[in-house]
Amino acid sequence: MAAATDIQTVNIIVNGIELAVPKGELVVEAVKRLGLEIPIFCYHPRLKPVGMCRMCLVETGMKNPQDGTIRMMPKPAAACTLPVSEGLVINTESDALKKDRKGVLEFLLINHPLDCPICDRGGECPLQNNTLFYGPATSRFIEQKRHNVKAYPLSDYVTLDLERCIQCARCIRFTEEISGDSQLAFRFRGNKTHPITFNETKFTSKFSGNVIEICPVGALTNRKYRFRARPWDLQTSEAVCLNCSNGCNIWFDHRAGKVVRINARTNEAINEEWTCDKGKFGHDYYNDEKRLETPFARTGDELQKADYATVYAKLLEAFHGDNTGMILGDSLSNETYITAQNFFTGQLGSHNIDYRFSANQAKGASTVDNSIASLELAKTTLVFGTHLADDLPIVFLRVRKGWFNQGTQVILATDRSDEVSEFAAHTLVYKPGTEATIAKAFAGQVSVADAAAKCGISEPELQAAITAAAGATVITTTSLNHEAAEVLKALDGNFNAYPTGANERGAQLALACDGLSALEQLKKAANGELSALWVVGVDLFSVGLPREEVIRALENVDFLAVQDSRRTETFYYASVALPMTLPAEQDGSYTNCEGTTQQMKAIIPPVGQAKPAWRVFEELSIRVNPRMPFSQASEILASAPAFA
Repeated sequence: MAAATDIQTVNIIVNGIELAVPKGELVVEAVKRLGLEIPIFCYHPRLKPVGMCRMCLVETGMKNPQDGTIRMMPKPAAACTLPVSEGLVINTESDALKKDRKGVLEFLLINHPLDCPICDRGGECPLQNNTLFYGPATSRFIEQKRHNVKAYPLSDYVTLDLERCIQCARCIRFTEEISGDSQLAFRFRGNKTHPITFNETKFTSKFSGNVIEICPVGALTNRKYRFRARPWDLQTSEAVCLNCSNGCNIWFDHRAGKVVRINARTNEAINEEWTCDKGKFGHDYYNDEKRLETPFARTGDELQKADYATVYAKLLEAFHGDNTGMILGDSLSNETYITAQNFFTGQLGSHNIDYRFSANQAKGASTVDNSIASLELAKTTLVFGTHLADDLPIVFLRVRKGWFNQGTQVILATDRSDEVSEFAAHTLVYKPGTEATIAKAFAGQVSVADAAAKCGISEPELQAAITAAAGATVITTTSLNHEAAEVLKALDGNFNAYPTGANERGAQLALACDGLSALEQLKKAANGELSALWVVGVDLFSVGLPREEVIRALENVDFLAVQDSRRTETFYYASVALPMTLPAEQDGSYTNCEGTTQQMKAIIPPVGQAKPAWRVFEELSIRVNPRMPFSQASEILASAPAFA
């Protein structure tokens, strides 16, 4: 509450109505407090205003504090670049403004092609909307429109249609101010001006999908969505992206049970309104032709379709005691982890349940002192042993935002230069495997000279970085070398070892991993010392383990149960297999890297006979110990103290 009282306000008049607004707020934002809307094209609230399109023109004046008279300015002003001040008078509707807006739109439409019936932006296009509400009823131009390259493949995900571009520069400013890769720019002059990459190379930004959403026309469109649907054909549902641990809020557009596209959904505390390309374009697995639709049981050398009763009987016969193990993926729901723990440990009597494939991952919950949103307010940030744009894309955007807007001093210590090094005040590139030594140098446990020599860094660079990092907010991941993590945790400042698995934090909270780790289970299975292994929601061939070791483990274990949504490579070694629903096909909750638990409702129907993994564990549990089972995901979450 104290922060709110410190905000300075000024008194302004909008369309004859007096109101107080924060001093310095842009007019385009101030009028929204009255429910008014000023038409825009180039303006975006998260980008610096440039006043390029002139669509937001308003009439302005000043009220004389002495006698109350109002003197209007002779010409209109751009609402997106004009900050409010005491006594400012604003008029958003007049005959002159209507004429100005029609003029702006008339010029924009001179060369704009009549592509609306085939344009992917049709039906949700700001240019269409503004033309309808503010534009001329008819066109006065009969001249030939200009023609440019259509459907130019700007990247693997983005298509550029030069004819439709209105040169608002939103896409260019995004790459300069938000993602920081600065790959787009205006090239050429006059009527040949258009945005494109330097030297017309591929647009390789890891956040390229955002330019599609902020483009106010159909100049930048989604190559994966191209001609697949019209907006009114789609059902749109709230969802959470589970392609990394950031937990971005998204709009899930679907039709006839199939995922059609993903758009960002605003959540100021997490992803604002951005997504990474992995999240925006990486949901094809919902429509995968290899989806697992029915249970399977092995007969001889072949996997054959079976029913749940048969598979359940085989599972209960094979799994009992501590000579069995369960390995879970890190993107399952909290409810799955809770019921898996209750069933496997409480009912079957085995403590060998785990989700970790890295020896560095600690058993307990991650140490996380900062929320994602608070990172942009840090004075000094030390990014250690992680490549943020790959591991935690939205955390990367927050760190960069803090540097860009607040002047945060960023220090990077990692085994190779990456996107953070482009704005970091100090960049230390150490030899792989020497991160513990670097951490000890920051903590003063080893001499700077010795650490620099061992890690391949110049002594002055290391000393400068150590001096700058005093009291810094440390950002790393749970995959960091355990010794290095413990050293950094003891430094004077906030420490954040963010999980990178989609729901790794939920697994940390729900599972008591006090038996064999996943790696130990596989080792015992490879040696024929494990009687049964249950693999849930993970393909063991895709977690970075040596292929030969995985094959040995799967071939030498007596009984292998695979519970997954797809026919992965692990599936073909299974004794029995169970189809599992994906997150958008079930109710469930997921806890992101900062510890925020978010709910997700079933959006599309399950494929075939697939069931939520937690329901399978409940159905098996009541066969072992008859009781009233949980029937809703919400009941399971409420029963777990760790998520209270």
